[in-house]
Amino acid sequence: MSSVITVRNIDPGDKSWLRREARHQGISMEELVRRLIHERRERSETRYTKLSEAFRHYFGPDHGVELPLPVRYGYKPVSLPDEKQP
Repeated sequence: MSSVITVRNIDPGDKSWLRREARHQGISMEELVRRLIHERRERSETRYTKLSEAFRHYFGPDHGVELPLPVRYGYKPVSLPDEKQP
C-alpha cells in the first residue's frame, strides 16, 4: 500500500541539511525522511513503559532533582509478655 504526503514551506536550511544528509548516507531524501519518521515513532512508542521511568526522566538526577530512596519497613517479630509473671 502506498501513501503520499506533500510537505510545503520547508525552511531552505532544513531542506539543504536534508539533501546533504541523504547524500552522505547514499540514499534519497525521500528514504531519509521515511527513516527519520520511523525512528522517531519507535522512540516515542517505547519511551516510557513504566511510570517510574517517566518520573526519572523529568525529575531525576540529570535534571537537578535527587529523589530519596523509599524507606522500607522490615518485619519485626511480635514479642508478647510472659504470662507467668504476676
